[in-house]
Amino acid sequence: MKKLKALVIAMTVLSLTTFIGGCGQSGEKKEANSNKDKVVIEYWHINGDSLGGRANDQMIKAFNASQDKIEVVGRFIPDTYKGLMQNLQAEAAAGKAPAIVQVGWAYKEYFGNNFKYIQPEELINKYFPDDKQWFENKFTKPVRALAMNQKNQQVGLPYGLSTPILYLNLDILQQAGVDPQTLTTWTAIRDASKKIKDTSGKYGLYIAENAYTWEIQQLLESNGTKYIQDGKAAFASAEGIEAYQLMADMILKDKSALHIDGKQGVQSFIQGDVGMHFNTVAYSRMIKDGTKANITAIPAPGWDGKQASYSVPAGGNLLAITAQTEAQQKAAWEFLKYLYQPDNIGIWLNDTGYIPPTADAIENETVKKLVTEDPFIKVAYDSSKYIDSWVAFPGSKGLQAEQILIDLRDKVLGGTVTVSEGLKKTQDEINVLISK
Repeated sequence: MKKLKALVIAMTVLSLTTFIGGCGQSGEKKEANSNKDKVVIEYWHINGDSLGGRANDQMIKAFNASQDKIEVVGRFIPDTYKGLMQNLQAEAAAGKAPAIVQVGWAYKEYFGNNFKYIQPEELINKYFPDDKQWFENKFTKPVRALAMNQKNQQVGLPYGLSTPILYLNLDILQQAGVDPQTLTTWTAIRDASKKIKDTSGKYGLYIAENAYTWEIQQLLESNGTKYIQDGKAAFASAEGIEAYQLMADMILKDKSALHIDGKQGVQSFIQGDVGMHFNTVAYSRMIKDGTKANITAIPAPGWDGKQASYSVPAGGNLLAITAQTEAQQKAAWEFLKYLYQPDNIGIWLNDTGYIPPTADAIENETVKKLVTEDPFIKVAYDSSKYIDSWVAFPGSKGLQAEQILIDLRDKVLGGTVTVSEGLKKTQDEINVLISK
């Protein structure tokens, strides 16, 4: 009798287990079937929480909720654009490339020569012929040209757009007796930096040292040199050496400028340890939110008597479509069009400090207010009439060329090589590299 009772209990438990397990599997199948109905795409970006990451999360979430055909998954890649290119190499080699990637302007030639992507115009012609007008009207010709390679091909869509600006701690400048209106040239910046160091003991200037050398391009090219001329590196000219020497002298000779990595440098300005900070406007939101000091910004400095060569390189990125299947390419395009709606551009700019990449962004009230009232974005927006391309070395070696420039910066500012020797040797090294 006891054996029979035990057998009945065991069979009952087994039946319940099977029933419950069956219910769970049925639910999983329904969920799986639901996911199969969606096209899932990955969007790779360099935006951490303090530089547009919150805006990305907000827009991705809103897009996913707005329809039931596409699921966008955002993926933050550290170490800015260089890190993204390095990660893309590995994933593309394994056949796991994302659908959309942010490509820094300096890497558009490298990207175009090393990865598979579909040009926006090709995609429109194949799948969305009604969007031709959208594409033509969305961007001004100068902005659209920023995302074109040397073969005049449209690599992607302009998205992050910035210029370098000079952030000022007005409290420190006032204490040192420096008038912000006099800070129009790099020579004046050096003089002011010395005054700040002498009167307060604080550093006068920090020029951003990120995983690229974009800020240095402005310094050199505004003095009349060209990073690239006739397809070759040409920055070791007399003007290039003069400009680089001023930066090195402020650090090594005057001891009035700071030489540390980008993240530490920004924090030093936020904490009130540096009077002036030369960096992208894209950091303005983070800087404003982080500091208690009285700060403002002015345009990037030029050089005495060199007004004709004054320029500001375009910082930021383009969005390229690396999706390989028709379904993913179509899904990527739908998401891109969503990102470029004026209201979403407003969210993007408000969370970053970028300036508008699209012609119709000004229709958004947030954008309109930013470019007319925000002291940082207004300066960058007004400077955009002098905008020039961020140098992208020709061929497939752009990633290596940019790393060589970073190494040069670290050697020169660290005092292990002279400016003249370093620039000439680096120029030759890059020209050998890109000629292969």
